[in-house]
Amino acid sequence: PELSGTDTVPTRNSGPVCNMKTETTKSGHIEPKQVYEDRRDGHLADQKELEATDARFATTRGLVFLVALVLSWFSLVDGSLHPLWLLVPVGVFVALIVFHARAIRRLQQTRRAVAYYEQGLNRLDDRWQGEGTTGLRYCDGDHSCSSDLDLFGESSLFELICGARTRLGEDTLASWLITPADTKTILERQQAIAELRDNIDFHESLALLDAEVHDDLDQNQLREWVAAEARPVPLWRRIMACVLGVLAVLGIVAWSAGYGLAPFLIVVLLEILFFATMLREIRQIIGEADEAGSGLAILSQVLELIEQQKFATPTLSSLSGSLETEGHPPSWQILKLRNVIQTLNNCLQNQFFGPIAFLLGVPVHVVHRVERWRERIGPHIPEWLDAVGQLEAFSSLGRYSFEHPDDPFPEVVEGSEGPVYEADDLGHPLIEAEKCIRNDFRIDSQQRLIMISGSNMSGKSTLLRTVGINAVLALCGAPVRGKRLKISPFVVGSAMRANDSLQQGASLFYSVISRIKSVVERAGQSPPLLFLLDEILQGTNSHDRRVGAEGIIRQLVKDNAVGIVTTHDLALTEIVDSFEGHAVNVHFEDHLINGTMYFDYRMRPGVVRKSNALELMRMIGLNVGDEPSQA
Repeated sequence: PELSGTDTVPTRNSGPVCNMKTETTKSGHIEPKQVYEDRRDGHLADQKELEATDARFATTRGLVFLVALVLSWFSLVDGSLHPLWLLVPVGVFVALIVFHARAIRRLQQTRRAVAYYEQGLNRLDDRWQGEGTTGLRYCDGDHSCSSDLDLFGESSLFELICGARTRLGEDTLASWLITPADTKTILERQQAIAELRDNIDFHESLALLDAEVHDDLDQNQLREWVAAEARPVPLWRRIMACVLGVLAVLGIVAWSAGYGLAPFLIVVLLEILFFATMLREIRQIIGEADEAGSGLAILSQVLELIEQQKFATPTLSSLSGSLETEGHPPSWQILKLRNVIQTLNNCLQNQFFGPIAFLLGVPVHVVHRVERWRERIGPHIPEWLDAVGQLEAFSSLGRYSFEHPDDPFPEVVEGSEGPVYEADDLGHPLIEAEKCIRNDFRIDSQQRLIMISGSNMSGKSTLLRTVGINAVLALCGAPVRGKRLKISPFVVGSAMRANDSLQQGASLFYSVISRIKSVVERAGQSPPLLFLLDEILQGTNSHDRRVGAEGIIRQLVKDNAVGIVTTHDLALTEIVDSFEGHAVNVHFEDHLINGTMYFDYRMRPGVVRKSNALELMRMIGLNVGDEPSQA
């Protein structure tokens, strides 16, 4: 029997997906939409069967109940039947309840499976916004790029990728996205993600675990709890609790035998005095254990699922091996702790069990079991939790890779020969596939700066975010949205979204230069900085912008940084000439046809020669012209 005590739905087309007769994409991978549709349809068929079974059970239970009523009349009122005949419908009714409950659990699992694949199909059709975990808690305005690149929050990269069921998996995935890994770690993660990519059964089983999950459940509290020193109950206290419990039972027996209530009341008084000496300690232990018990049910189920897996790549095998222990597996140990904590809570909160537990001295023994668990199993917990977090993060990225079969893993090279970022057909992963315009892109030790000019809404900012978010994916080990990407390790620093702050008394320009300062401070370190500066120094006059921008860019390049700068001010494009071939100008264009503005979002060499600001103002109804109007 499973430790979780739940009935699982058999996965559709069990076994390696690569053995299924399915269509493949142009990259040679399995077509994910066909797999998801086949599995959804299979679960829908199971759902219809189970709904029919549910209806039959409900009808049968009703009929058995009516039969029981009829037999009750004949046996208890009419007297023509022996009352023992009532055991037949009662037994049948109890059996029906048991089997019906099992069928209901399977039906609920099947409905969750249908919903899971419907969400998967929505992701494939670019209709996934609002259906996933946003990771809003990881938004950090002080991070070098997370807010600018939409890594977290609604309609974010995290929402698109994350399939974790525990806070541990969410935390690990978030840390991978905001912290670039070294080359060795990236290559190891790529291997692990590639192994999990086609393991659809594992992704489905993880998604269908039925334990409660919500934002208040945080398994990290267990890590903090086991880090504290265990406080087992001294032996003499446990002996005293046993003695008082036995005396309480004997007091009840004596009372029942007619010897009066006095012996029992004396024992109760002694127990009150005994518990008074340690009640504060018991309450403290219960409170700490209750916090540590947050999310243990789903943690146990995830551990049980992982324990059943066999992995081939060294990284996954090592994580799975860290869960191998002598005696009971980690899932059993976690479930045991959860049950003990529940018992401990019942000792104080359950109005029926509490008084009995008090008389028998149960709280003392349960507290001791909790503390002994912390003492014996606690040292293994950090390793178990890390393994769960990483395996869930790998599963999320593996599912993402499966759903984007044409997205390749980047070629990650050491930065000993200088920074490099070379991409063919680079696109933004959060833009719908049909609307995503791709561009080639190159920046390295020879071409260290790309200055982008162009009209409003032509695609300058989108290109910066495209370059940045694909760097984030590449440096966490994930596939990228492009035909090819060769990249060396970078730290991504961006200054794109800046706003004035009434509460902090900060103007727009002050917010801009503060953000740029945080980017500049990250330069000159290892790995090198990839800077993405959108509308550099907006909010000041042209002369100061020109002088300030050149000084900032020169400082960045001097500190071995490479990057992109966008601007509306064509005077800034002249900066490129002073970099002696290490910088280039590129631009985006627009076309006004019959009063309608068109953009192709294609990057072209050189400086843009026109602006669309006046045309845009006229298009929305503002009365503007080449000459100021007369009052």
